[in-house]
Amino acid sequence: MISTSNVGLSFGGKKLFEDVNIKFTPGNCYGLIGANGAGKSTFIKILSGEIEPNNGTVNITPGERLSILKQDHFAYEEEQVLQAVLMGNEKLYSIMKEKDAIYMKEDFSDEDGMKAAELESEFAEMNGYEAESEAGILLSGLGIGTEYHYKTMKELTGPEKVKVLLAQALFGSPDILLLDEPTNNLDIKAIQWLENFLLNYEKTVIVVSHDRHFLNKVCTHIADIDFGKITTYAGNYDFWRKSSEIAAKLRADQNKKAEEKAKELKAFIQRFSANASKSSQATSRQKQLERLELNDLPKSTRKYPFVHFEPKREAGKEILRVNNISKTIDGVKLLDNISFMLNKDDKIVLLGENDVAKSTLMKILMGEMEPDSGDVEWGVTITKSYFPKDNSSYFMDGKNDLVNWLRQYSEDKDETFIRGFLGKMLFSGEEALKKTNVLSGGEKVRCMMSKLMLSGANVLLVDGPTDHLDLESITSVNEGFTRFKGNLIFTSHDHEFIQTVANRIIDLDHETGKMIEDKYISYDDYLKTKIK
Repeated sequence: MISTSNVGLSFGGKKLFEDVNIKFTPGNCYGLIGANGAGKSTFIKILSGEIEPNNGTVNITPGERLSILKQDHFAYEEEQVLQAVLMGNEKLYSIMKEKDAIYMKEDFSDEDGMKAAELESEFAEMNGYEAESEAGILLSGLGIGTEYHYKTMKELTGPEKVKVLLAQALFGSPDILLLDEPTNNLDIKAIQWLENFLLNYEKTVIVVSHDRHFLNKVCTHIADIDFGKITTYAGNYDFWRKSSEIAAKLRADQNKKAEEKAKELKAFIQRFSANASKSSQATSRQKQLERLELNDLPKSTRKYPFVHFEPKREAGKEILRVNNISKTIDGVKLLDNISFMLNKDDKIVLLGENDVAKSTLMKILMGEMEPDSGDVEWGVTITKSYFPKDNSSYFMDGKNDLVNWLRQYSEDKDETFIRGFLGKMLFSGEEALKKTNVLSGGEKVRCMMSKLMLSGANVLLVDGPTDHLDLESITSVNEGFTRFKGNLIFTSHDHEFIQTVANRIIDLDHETGKMIEDKYISYDDYLKTKIK
């Protein structure tokens, strides 16, 4: 078990946590959630001992081993893949290296023999003889085959390194497992394998994730960072969200009734306090007012942007026809003979392991890139707007503040209108005067969403819309696209987003660039046909 006693932490005068007392018990998986900047990753580092709190303590049951998913993807560049996984259990790995060093000695003494025997006994007690086999099983489950085991980490791609580091964290069945964004860069099969692994894990797991489907699948509890506190709730993410919305509404209704009563009492006092015949009643009302408790809701760190897309005109029958599109870049065939029609009300998700191929198709559809062969035909009633995966070119000129940046995409140039629009996207007051070259990744995405909304387009092409966003913004964007009455072609790695938005799936083969599926089917049903 791992727990905290009165943990508090401040950074630069900003208080992240205060008097945090929480227990994480075996057999449970806790989803650690909170708005961006609430301190999720920082709290994970406090639990792991990487960061010391200003006050309070972290307590771990004596003898229990803690493991954390490493975030430095370049920490083991010279190590072989299998060795990097084994290093996840530091004590076991240390014993392995020590006994190997003894056996390598040319002048092997009796003392060395006794020490080696001790190490062998300890090694056996820790299931050391099954260590490489266990490491191999973890790697295989995550999609790293035996042909990779003796390669060095520097020979692997970014996503492959992530899988090895995840296997490293899971290795040796640690008593306490800390996972910060474990599904980032994982493919569908690896995510499903990890979900099943955690569902059967009987130790303590604490996970930070923006993947709502993942949180719903694996979590038994939610640990919510808000108001500078951490509160645990039984149930998965959806249960927490619905419960918290109901609780907030009940508290708001109570406050409204109290405020109405206070207003009524104040009006009576003002009206009759100068009237001698009514003064006793006014005094009574004043005492009543003083006793009235206004249980104001604490100011939450959570903020939900308002995302809504309204087409200015309805699309006609002819929307989009893609005819035999092919494209090769740097000798790699990304798209091969791609053809499809976009029909009314279609919301298509482009699937496939090659993100570059999907982004290339988007650019061709938008006219930003020419195909090697084939063509694209848009209907005459169509207006389209594009959200690219790489939006950096839109923000390179740091001279613009957000008001002037957004004004260039708006028919209504009035500052009040522009500021109001930015306010809906959480840029209020001085935030609206930020320069574009100092924006975070999440802020840039919200700006691009504003541009998309102002376009009034009836067809939206959206490449990775939830990247860099917190759970609140992801939820708002998800709901906005679900409500959208026009056509949509999009990419995403967010399971919940795909399942709730897409009604049609086009799957591109990452090796050949060919279209392998084009179906009107839900994402969950499609996965059932693909992953056995």
